[in-house]
Amino acid sequence: MASTDVSASEEVNGKKLEQVETVVIRFCGDSGDGMQLAGSQMTNVSAAFGNDVSTLPDFPAEIRAPAGSLAGVSGFQLSFSAHDIFTPGDEVDTLVAMNPAALKTNLRDLKRGGTLIVNEDAFDKSNLAKAGFQDNPLEDHEALSGYSVHRVPMTRLTRDAVSGLGLSQREADRCRNFFALGLVYWLYERDAKPTEDWVRAKFAKKPEIAEANLRALKGGANYGFSTEAFTVHYQVAKAKLAPGKYRKITGNEAVAFGLVTAAKLAGKSLFYGGYPITPASDILHELSRFKSFGVRTFQAEDEIAAMSSIVGAAFGGELAVTASSGPGICLKGEAMGLGLMTELPMVIIDVQRGGPSTGLPTKTEQSDLLLAMFGRNGDSPLPIVAARSPGDCFYMIQEAMRIAVEYMVPVIFLSDGYIANGAEPWRIPEVSELKPIKVTHPADRDGEDEFLPYKRNDKLSRPWAIPGTEGLEHRVGGLEKADVTGHVEYSPVNHQHMTEVRSNKVDRVADSIPELVVDGPESGKLLVLSWGGTWGAVRTAVQKCNANGASVAHAHLQYINPFPKNLGDIIGRFERVLIPELNTGQLRLLIRARFLVDAVGYNKVQGKPFLVSELTDQITSMLED
Repeated sequence: MASTDVSASEEVNGKKLEQVETVVIRFCGDSGDGMQLAGSQMTNVSAAFGNDVSTLPDFPAEIRAPAGSLAGVSGFQLSFSAHDIFTPGDEVDTLVAMNPAALKTNLRDLKRGGTLIVNEDAFDKSNLAKAGFQDNPLEDHEALSGYSVHRVPMTRLTRDAVSGLGLSQREADRCRNFFALGLVYWLYERDAKPTEDWVRAKFAKKPEIAEANLRALKGGANYGFSTEAFTVHYQVAKAKLAPGKYRKITGNEAVAFGLVTAAKLAGKSLFYGGYPITPASDILHELSRFKSFGVRTFQAEDEIAAMSSIVGAAFGGELAVTASSGPGICLKGEAMGLGLMTELPMVIIDVQRGGPSTGLPTKTEQSDLLLAMFGRNGDSPLPIVAARSPGDCFYMIQEAMRIAVEYMVPVIFLSDGYIANGAEPWRIPEVSELKPIKVTHPADRDGEDEFLPYKRNDKLSRPWAIPGTEGLEHRVGGLEKADVTGHVEYSPVNHQHMTEVRSNKVDRVADSIPELVVDGPESGKLLVLSWGGTWGAVRTAVQKCNANGASVAHAHLQYINPFPKNLGDIIGRFERVLIPELNTGQLRLLIRARFLVDAVGYNKVQGKPFLVSELTDQITSMLED
């Protein structure tokens, strides 16, 4: 069968219509074949229909990889369901491969019995050679016998659909993604209207291109309806989501929306200083659209300048934020230390990717945790928070800003490529549901003979004085300060004292963050402890194991420095602790050092997120041991 969890079927227009619970689809082809666009439109349509959706875009690092090459394959996987889902799926139900290279690199993920749709026109001698095939794999009936294979002449049919519009052959061929999309829309009973509206708006100034894409979209749907090759198509009911108004959102979009929201809640303007880097650049792109909300964006000449600019903006009284990935965070390290020493509020976003160095710039990883913890000279601890999903970025980036202004300290916000580029339905919150962010600036010397810029409150935070306020003249810089007065002070005793004060201030953040919640038994044999973008896969795996009779609990960390106050107590209630990470064991190292527990790591550094099956196998193995 071509889909999972078949629940019912009926006959419609001479073809079988099956009701299914969850579907996983992957579009793949050259980076210029429009697979990301096809996947995004499929996501939008499914979200608009009311399904729960989870996505996994996957694209090459090269801006324009060699056409037809294995390294140039771009893919987009999405899962949509009639119930809550937390991952884009392990096995693919329907694979759309636009050329031989896409087939070769993706066929292994198609489930047995799954639907394979290929553009057979692309399987010519040249493309076969580029993909390393000596013979046409479509003729290897034994190798493909486990799949429902549909060889569709997409190139020819697309050209036929757009004929008469005066398009060049290259322009006509660029519509093939819409032909494939139309076919998949028919296969899964998707309403094409949102995509049709998008096409008309996108190409309003190029009506011939709009018409070509619309014809290709309809041509694909007509092909599925009329050909005898497709005898079955599928329907996925709406999910029972919590009441409210929803929209599709990616992690980077949610970060941008959350930052603008934080500024409005605080009654402040927002300054963003950044330098383009994959996969963080979309935060800058998105924020640049919000000038009407008092957002100012600055594209600096390099990462050092970007970080330094937000130190200056914070000194000037702005809500200040920057974003980068691992290589850029390394460059920002010195100015992050300056932000720590001056004790000014700002947020540093790290959208993690595969490393080291340039590494795997378009693939996901969790390898910057120790960089965030220790990647600055001197003893320079900073609070660290981490989002768990695209929609969660909206709330956690506000938490990062709240901690920054309450404790007068730079805060690191960790995301990753999987979260940043992935999408899910997101319920737009009511304003009354949002947590306040209170910002205060002193107006006078508070009865003192001189302004005391390092006089502290119960959170050990100093006053945030706006430069130019009469009577509050003070200086800041990277040299060690005397406590309270802020004068430059080099004495050994003072340096020890100030180092401890800055560390204690970060520790006190634990007083204002929620305690860790355990999903499952409160004690027992095994606790699975996760952080960041592994949340969905780990949660699903633990739920599956519990449904099969296993006794295993799950706790997910969103506050990493400091840890929630009850983390040690929770760990102590379980015989063993499993920590799955997309790195070689960084959180495991911290947990072992802090709590002296022999935590076990399950680690993956392949540029891909965990499969649920990988985690269930590991959990089962540990419980059996």
